[in-house]
Amino acid sequence: MARRRKQSPFEDLIDLAALMPWWITLPLALIAYLWLNSIVTSPIPAPANPADLGSHMSGMMLRGLAVPAQYFVPAALVFGAIASAFGRMRRKKLFDSVASNENTLESISWREFELLVGEAFRRKGFTVQETGQGGADGGIDLVLLKDGEKYLVQCKQWRRQLVQVNVIRELFGVMTAEGAKGGFVVISGRFTEDAKVFAQGKNLQLIEGAELNEMIRQSRATATRQKAQPTTSKAPYQPTPATSDPLVETPCATQPICPTCQAPMVQRVAKRGSNAGNTFWGCSQYPKCKTTRNEIPA
Repeated sequence: MARRRKQSPFEDLIDLAALMPWWITLPLALIAYLWLNSIVTSPIPAPANPADLGSHMSGMMLRGLAVPAQYFVPAALVFGAIASAFGRMRRKKLFDSVASNENTLESISWREFELLVGEAFRRKGFTVQETGQGGADGGIDLVLLKDGEKYLVQCKQWRRQLVQVNVIRELFGVMTAEGAKGGFVVISGRFTEDAKVFAQGKNLQLIEGAELNEMIRQSRATATRQKAQPTTSKAPYQPTPATSDPLVETPCATQPICPTCQAPMVQRVAKRGSNAGNTFWGCSQYPKCKTTRNEIPA
């Protein structure tokens, strides 16, 4: 395997920023620029005596570093935010294509398989960190965070090979060393019986290709149902007569609006007093609001 090219600090910062959501990275870019620019523009007082010379030199060095950094750091964060946004779009498109059977687990690359698995866990409420350490031949591919606990994920996209027990042992050892709460091994195929037996009684979940496909389809179906649900709106007013109310309410299709509280008004019939038997408009919020309107001719 070819050795990975050594990256510059600028590229490392872009990669780090790309791991974060873009709506967090962009404000950080602005904050970084304002802070570094304040260092560049703030005056450095001349040393009053030889004892202040060291502090003066430190201030000069900090300003010298801040001059390029005020552009270097925000630019890297912005590029990282762009990469994060495009990565999010790519994961969503990949997820939808597998859920709709446009692509299969075997037809995508190992890198796309890792992105797909990460998106599946993200939709289950996990915070997903892509380590970039796994590669096509093994290693921890994803770190999941939920409720303050850490979980490790290893992805295997082996098309014609059963995943053996040694893969499960390897992940269990890393889990123990890093103090992870649990772990997942997600594959495009199937596990051997030895692998399944080893995972029993441990906080290890083995997810085969068929189970992963089902998890993806269920997640997409749930999201589709939520989008299809109409927006909850306030139900139309339905007056309900109260037994203690001395007035009888009658709903009407052409209800006026109360000029005092803007609630719908309803037809009422006075039950006692000098106006007993007369019909008039009364506020539906009675007795909270006692506004009435003109009587309605019989």
